[in-house]
Amino acid sequence: MNKAELIEMIAKECSLTKAQTERVLDVTMETIKKTVKKGDEVKLVGFGTFTKAKRKARMGRNPQTGKAIKIPATSYPKFRPGAEFKDIVR
Repeated sequence: MNKAELIEMIAKECSLTKAQTERVLDVTMETIKKTVKKGDEVKLVGFGTFTKAKRKARMGRNPQTGKAIKIPATSYPKFRPGAEFKDIVR
């Protein structure tokens, strides 16, 4: 399913126009992104939790030369599905 198909399904279920639904979806995704970027969690009970995780610096290898390189520490978005979501997928 892509974004357009998701918007169409939500619009039908909620009796909204596609434009209204797209705006709501866009604002929701932007809010989640901004919140996680700040380091806060977004918990959607029954669905899951979006968090910001940290990856430590480490040593790696350049696959072409075999030379060791230092990979810097970084942050990345993480999603943990909720129990209800896990049960539905199983």
